[in-house]
Amino acid sequence: MRNLNDLTIAVIQTNLIWEDSAANKSHFDQLLAKANGADLVILPEMFTTGFSMQPEKLAEPDGGATTQWLKQWASELQAVVTGSLIISNSRQQYFNRLIWARPDATLVHYDKRHLFRMAEEHKHYSVGQHQLLVEHKGWKIRPLICYDLRFPVWSRDAHNTDLLLYVANWPSKRRKQWNRLLAARAIENLCFAVGVNRLGVDGNHCSYSGDSRVIDYLGNIVLNCKDQQGIFFYTLSAKQLLSFRESFPAYQDADLFSIS
Repeated sequence: MRNLNDLTIAVIQTNLIWEDSAANKSHFDQLLAKANGADLVILPEMFTTGFSMQPEKLAEPDGGATTQWLKQWASELQAVVTGSLIISNSRQQYFNRLIWARPDATLVHYDKRHLFRMAEEHKHYSVGQHQLLVEHKGWKIRPLICYDLRFPVWSRDAHNTDLLLYVANWPSKRRKQWNRLLAARAIENLCFAVGVNRLGVDGNHCSYSGDSRVIDYLGNIVLNCKDQQGIFFYTLSAKQLLSFRESFPAYQDADLFSIS
């Protein structure tokens, strides 16, 4: 059995101020100040703007102000701090990019693979080409973004993932699907799944009910933020996860495949 320690996560669920990066970061400053003791702090999708289709106006360059802000908080908290925002590159491409800021000031990122065509996200942003698997405190973690949740092959446990992480702007009208799919991803991959969603109403009059939650490998809801605003802590049990996998090793019968 692997030598794995417990992992304390902090889920931040809140309203987002439409297309106002400075106001959102000021608000998150207040919440992040309460995150001491967490190993991993998770913010929602597009946490500086809401789910906007105006990247030409809102995008930041790679390594820009918000990326530096994430690095500062990671150093301050001595924890990984992560969430997605709008990033541009030198070729005038725009990405819905999750930044994984480590306490040692190093960064990795994941670009959203599945762009939500019903909001025409695919017309404004470039598709991510690669999965990301990171290790933190011994945990193998795969961060993903919102609509990725609907695609089990992209979430599949090809690397013995311990934690699937979804940051989102998932609307209230599809909350049933959010809740069911999170449980499905956890069960089929024999891992924990964490979904971090937002609250409030955005500039397109789309409402969000939150429902950020932690799901265990059996599909049980072990943390449910419901429609409450704030920062919520939960400690993932390494012993329970590893013991379950040892007693029920369904992964040994999984189909082999590659993703191109």
